[in-house]
Amino acid sequence: MNSIYKRALRLAVPMMIQNGITNAVVLVDNIMVGSLGTESMTAVSIVGQLMFVFNLAIFGGMSGPGIYGAQFYGQGNTDGFRSTFRLKHWVGLFCLLFGILAFSFGSDFLIGLYLHGESETLDKVLTIEQAHIYLDIMILGMLPFVITQIYAGSLREAGDSINPMIAGIASVAVDIVLNYCLIYGNFGFPKMGVKGAAIATVAARIVEMLVVIVWANLNRKRHSFLKGVYKTLLIPREICVKMLKKGTPIFFNEFLWAAGIAALTQCYSIRGLEVVAGLNISNTICNMLNVVFVALGNAVGILIGQQLGASRYKEAQKDAFSLMKFTGIICFGLTVILVAISGVFPEAYETTETVKKYGTGFIVITAVFFPVQGYLNALYFTLRSGGKTLVTFLFDSVFSWIISLPTAAVLCYFTPFPILIVYAVIQALDIIKVTVGYILIRKGVWISNLVS
Repeated sequence: MNSIYKRALRLAVPMMIQNGITNAVVLVDNIMVGSLGTESMTAVSIVGQLMFVFNLAIFGGMSGPGIYGAQFYGQGNTDGFRSTFRLKHWVGLFCLLFGILAFSFGSDFLIGLYLHGESETLDKVLTIEQAHIYLDIMILGMLPFVITQIYAGSLREAGDSINPMIAGIASVAVDIVLNYCLIYGNFGFPKMGVKGAAIATVAARIVEMLVVIVWANLNRKRHSFLKGVYKTLLIPREICVKMLKKGTPIFFNEFLWAAGIAALTQCYSIRGLEVVAGLNISNTICNMLNVVFVALGNAVGILIGQQLGASRYKEAQKDAFSLMKFTGIICFGLTVILVAISGVFPEAYETTETVKKYGTGFIVITAVFFPVQGYLNALYFTLRSGGKTLVTFLFDSVFSWIISLPTAAVLCYFTPFPILIVYAVIQALDIIKVTVGYILIRKGVWISNLVS
């Protein structure tokens, strides 16, 4: 096997395992909560969409310093790498405060966005009540999530994806046990339903944070950037300005892209609350498998970034194309798996036949476009590795808001097309992004050393 594939898999597989296990827990959570009723499942799905926006904002905020982190590490510049780690704390604090304020004071409005559709079988009032219960507790898990991302991202940029994986496994174990105890009231615990699911998730995030921090600090000999890192959180002005200049478009890109996905779901919800429930079923299983191309995309960004930092430009371009094709081919296998289980998985939920039918349809459509998504993800991280963050901003979130969302709104509000047809059309629009991205990669506009 080509050495670049081996290096990519060495980085990506631990991320796949960590994120795969985490999403497996989400899957178990969904099935457990789904057994409480469609209202509970829909409520958790709505809050999940809101938390998705926050999580992607954190990811975007950390990605700007992360670009420099990968290149500083490739250059062997420990002081520069330490500065990226410190900047992540400031970015995380800003996002955390904004997120807490938004969810604390705007929860009624945000939850209500998804409850305009009609349904003869779902109780809208009960759904709102369950969503508030779940969100109020999930807010407590935002701080440990932020701290985990600060440490885990920096460790991966330094080539260590094992630590975050171990932390993720510990988190999953806690989440499964507490879910079983608190949702249903097993082993003498009170039966808490949706509230118990939220408490279990928060506890799991705290455990994950503690494992990452303790493990990283016990291995300071390897991760020398941690030595004296908290003597100050001040960052040299010149480096800070450069990182913020490159990082700000990524932050807004991830935030607006996630908000765009949430807005798309809101458009789909106009066709009925059963559609939201069906999407939740589809997203749960599809997210189990998309960890493969997401992890490979992260590996692409790190490996290509390290090569750019070491000024190995020809090698970087060659490897970028190899990894993009590699990711696309793997995703064909994922398509086969998803289509095969599309009719079986929805049966695990205690919900209506209409919801199950929607779930099956959404799974099949998502699966068909998995190769497109995988290739697109690798394209995105390649462009970003060279600091072309404004290009990726236009390429990703601006496209979502200018093309995808208006198209979905028009089709959902003003046409009689079935929701599955609408969903397929929106997925197909990403072919445009693949075409444009490929041209940009071929031209080499992304090739640059940011830390020379």
